[in-house]
Amino acid sequence: MYGTVAQLRVKEGKIEEAREIALRWDRERRPKLPGFVASYTFQLDNDPRAVILVAVFDSKESYVANAQDPEQDRWYRQLRETLDADPVWHDGRVIASY
Repeated sequence: MYGTVAQLRVKEGKIEEAREIALRWDRERRPKLPGFVASYTFQLDNDPRAVILVAVFDSKESYVANAQDPEQDRWYRQLRETLDADPVWHDGRVIASY
């Protein structure tokens, strides 16, 4: 498996809009996405505008194909409008899952 952990900083007053974009992605895009395994989004207790996103795919190839898909880019650009800055991405191979 392969995926990313991303650190995001949501603009003041935009957390619900960012959440709605994520929920819409789950309804509309996820069912059509080959190789997608799971995602998790955390809103941090110590800073409600700080969000950690985890996305997992069955392979690096599936992950890269999604990242390069113009449809995914359109979704990302909507989400990016709710953020203070570009996310910090940490891509890598999943070496353990429990």
